[in-house]
Amino acid sequence: MTSPARLSAIAQDLIDRNRYLTLATADQACQPWASPVWYAHSGYMEFFWVSSPEARHSRNIAARPQVSIVIFDSSLPPGATQAVYVSGAAEVVTGPGLQRHLQVYSRRSQEQGLPEWTPGDVQAPARHRLYRAVAAALFVLKPDGVDARIPVTIESPAAHHPASPKARPS
Repeated sequence: MTSPARLSAIAQDLIDRNRYLTLATADQACQPWASPVWYAHSGYMEFFWVSSPEARHSRNIAARPQVSIVIFDSSLPPGATQAVYVSGAAEVVTGPGLQRHLQVYSRRSQEQGLPEWTPGDVQAPARHRLYRAVAAALFVLKPDGVDARIPVTIESPAAHHPASPKARPS
């Protein structure tokens, strides 16, 4: 049996190493839609991306905030890959949390050689908005090749550093 610490390490590694997640949403009629989005994360429990509010997945989030996310390494051969599955809720980031969450996204953008994002880049009349999904649950595949998901608990790094601000809803 794989230890909870090992499962957590698998999930953290996949979240840190990958650039895209697959975001699954549904509209009011429960019609599913999946979209790859470039992301940043905070504490392995908050995921951020920038999208047009007119994109289908953005309109779906406005109608139904429940989302599912999959993060995986598609460069590996069949049977050798692992995935992180996330269920949670998503929203457009507005208000007092915008600057703080945008810093998380901008930091990862700059690591990739992209420009820094500013509030003006993600507020009307700009083309994009900053979105955030908060994980309610995380899972990884059972490591022995069986297609079964195992719940994973990841302690936020802020939990180990009392001086660090903990993630708060925006």
